[in-house]
Amino acid sequence: MTATLDTLWFTRCPVPTATGIAADRGSLVAEFAADGLAVRSLQDAGADVPRDRHFTHSLTGLVREGGNVPALWARANGEPTRLIGLTWIEERQAILVRRGRGAVTPDDLARLRLAIPRRAIAIDFWRAMALAGFAGALGTSGRGLDDATLIDVDAAPGADQWVAELEALDAGRVDAVYVKGALAVEAAARYDAVVGIDLDAFADRSARVNNGTPRPVTVHQRLLDDHPDVVVRFLAVLIEAADWAATNPAGVARILAAETGAGATGVAGAYDWTDHADLHLDLSPARLALLGQQERFLHSHGFLARPVDLAAWADPAPLAAARELARARAHRS
Repeated sequence: MTATLDTLWFTRCPVPTATGIAADRGSLVAEFAADGLAVRSLQDAGADVPRDRHFTHSLTGLVREGGNVPALWARANGEPTRLIGLTWIEERQAILVRRGRGAVTPDDLARLRLAIPRRAIAIDFWRAMALAGFAGALGTSGRGLDDATLIDVDAAPGADQWVAELEALDAGRVDAVYVKGALAVEAAARYDAVVGIDLDAFADRSARVNNGTPRPVTVHQRLLDDHPDVVVRFLAVLIEAADWAATNPAGVARILAAETGAGATGVAGAYDWTDHADLHLDLSPARLALLGQQERFLHSHGFLARPVDLAAWADPAPLAAARELARARAHRS
């Protein structure tokens, strides 16, 4: 029996996403208004819907565009989600060091103390990001995490991004900190930390595989089974939002500032591609292979209860249908 859908929920991380663009422009609400279907952001839900649904994806009427660590974790824990799209969006990933240290190479990391944050949360994606970031840098010189000195840095669950690690760096307890995104640009300036290794400079994308690269869009199996048309239309709106973003750099910069909570300096420092933004989804073999690299890394380091079969998880049909719908709409307009 098909369940009634009164509210379609969406959630996204505070990073560049087509969902964030569509939400800011009112496109998601407008898409389903004539159906009498309410469209609500989990970030604005208040106390009526627990925020941990962003990580567990146990809310059946939810579409999630966010980091792959929680998405893979939820699937590994048995939540029947489906992967319906992947983006690859560069987010200024870097290894920071104290000013005055001098040039740092990936090989040098094996001789430094690397900050590995630890937070008491259900899935510690912050810790996973740091480990993957350092592993990516070390891997470019043929080294691995076993070659390095990893220093646990405890951070409160609600602590601001990168603060605990940068305080440890400033105090001399660690020598290097992995960071990414717009808020990291601003935080580095506050602590006078400088880029020791620019992960974005490596031509091989595999060095930057992490929580947000690639970033998945997932839905609950029940939503896909009961309301496949809603999922397709949602994806069509994301395609249209990505199309808009590709030709509206000023608008993208404004929306990213609102989405990330960073100022113009942070946005410009983290996202220098806003004049040719590409927020489009795909499920190409290349992107799935990069996600496979992340899945294996997370499982090998204990973040996943069991392996995730990406071929079984991914469903390309909704995105293919959404592309056809978006093309038909564009032709009509």
